Amino acid sequence: MEGCNLPEDALFLGFDSSTQSLKATVLDSNLTIIATELVHFDSELPHYGTKDGIHRDPNDNSTIVSPTLMWVEALDLMLRKLSESKMDFSKVVAVSGSGQQHGSVYWKRGSHSILSSLDPSKCLVDQFSGAFSTGESPIWMDCSTTTQCREIEEAVGGALELARITGSRGYERFTGPQIRKLFQTRPEIYQDTERISLVSSFVASVLIGAYASIDETDGAGMNLMDIKERKWWKEALEATAPNLEEKLGKLAPAYAVAGNISSYFVQRYNFSKDCLVIQWSGDNPNSLAGLTLNKPGDLAISLGTSDTVFGISSEPQPRLEGHVLPNPVDKDSYMVMLVYKNGSLTREDVRNCYADKSWETFNKFLEQSPPLNGGKLGFYYKEHEIMPPLPVGFHRYTIKDFLSDKLDSLEETEVHEFDPPGEIRALVEGQFLSMRAHAERFGMPSPPNRIIATGGASANKAILNVIASIFGCDVHTVQRPDSASLGAALRAAHGWICDKKGSFIPMSSLYMDRMEKTSLNCKLAVAAGDAELVSMYTTVMRKRMELENRLIQKLGRC
Repeated sequence: MEGCNLPEDALFLGFDSSTQSLKATVLDSNLTIIATELVHFDSELPHYGTKDGIHRDPNDNSTIVSPTLMWVEALDLMLRKLSESKMDFSKVVAVSGSGQQHGSVYWKRGSHSILSSLDPSKCLVDQFSGAFSTGESPIWMDCSTTTQCREIEEAVGGALELARITGSRGYERFTGPQIRKLFQTRPEIYQDTERISLVSSFVASVLIGAYASIDETDGAGMNLMDIKERKWWKEALEATAPNLEEKLGKLAPAYAVAGNISSYFVQRYNFSKDCLVIQWSGDNPNSLAGLTLNKPGDLAISLGTSDTVFGISSEPQPRLEGHVLPNPVDKDSYMVMLVYKNGSLTREDVRNCYADKSWETFNKFLEQSPPLNGGKLGFYYKEHEIMPPLPVGFHRYTIKDFLSDKLDSLEETEVHEFDPPGEIRALVEGQFLSMRAHAERFGMPSPPNRIIATGGASANKAILNVIASIFGCDVHTVQRPDSASLGAALRAAHGWICDKKGSFIPMSSLYMDRMEKTSLNCKLAVAAGDAELVSMYTTVMRKRMELENRLIQKLGRC
């Protein structure tokens, strides 16, 4: 397939409105990063009184919000910073963005007229002070809607049915339960709300001077959308709040044009009136784009404070755990996402206990212990885990005849503790056996086409070797800060191409002839593991899932 040409002097601007900051990445027509900028909410906008970008309810620690106007003022400040750095806005042909997923904004009745008549002689924040029916936006950290989650699940036929249609069971942070809570506890505010936006569609609305559609990918994080039909699901809407569809507006593909940039930005910052605003989406979907995952079988593993696995699947199988969303850069496939609370902090805790608080010793133990760990399997939960739903606790087993390919012969014995090398390998192998098993249950192919490892622990080659051995494919690494804002800039270029071609064009066509020349290139870190060893890991993985299911039945959903 031929690559797609971009205008020679064009710039593509990507934003990421995250929990703690607003970031920007600017790409040229070769997809080379030429500028980055950041606005940190706490330090640069201290008058909002946030800590880590949020407000916690002092009387209810489960209620967590952010001030909506803070995001508006951050955009003001960001554009000033870019302007002062001599950014030539007239060369920007397309803008897109990433918003923290699940955050919601409530526009007051009559606010559309504010959006459509912005005064370029005034900053944005001064013009939006009366635009919202509530000035506090619930965000992804909020977990105050357990009751609403269960009510919505029950109304549509159960948690599994909600997951089957919307891609996820009821989750407290999701926007549908948040809307239901607002309707139930503050009905006057719900009635006074003209439009409900996600963080992503909210900032896009400011940029186009009209209400932007919610894109289909970020919309899947609401418990309200039929992910296969890519439209609002009537039963979920009715189970959430009355007259909800008219407050949500229409859905749009993530690669579609939301509109041209409004005259406010043309006059105040010298944007071209022809500059396109491509639909904004969520932060994880934008990271998928920023890591250049673009075809079924691609898988990314982010090894950070929490571990996240996301990939592309043609035929996902929604379940009670994890999430399925439409792929933001491909109209025919889906994004599968699994989130683990126990990531680097748990690895660090086990390192401190069994490897003398030394990563060097940790790696030495990992390399000294044999693959399959002599039949030692462990579950390590320093925090309540969500994948699988299990409480804090460590569980260790030794497996008899672990080299057998017959699952029935793998008898286990629970033990109190392993030797230090056994503990380290059980921790690392256990996490990636779980990732592989749950990814396959969601419809990801085995082996994946490739794995891209990112996050702090992706620099650890001993850990990457275990990933390659368990998954049976090459592992690539990439040092790419701000992958969400980079993904947004790439999606701006992709959306511009789709608009010019008049139809969807595969994202991969954007990278052709550019990968080797830019920071988009991934580096091969570890080659695929031995096929026979991968097969043995498959049997042990199945045994691990059997043990996991037993633990869930015994200890319950936390």
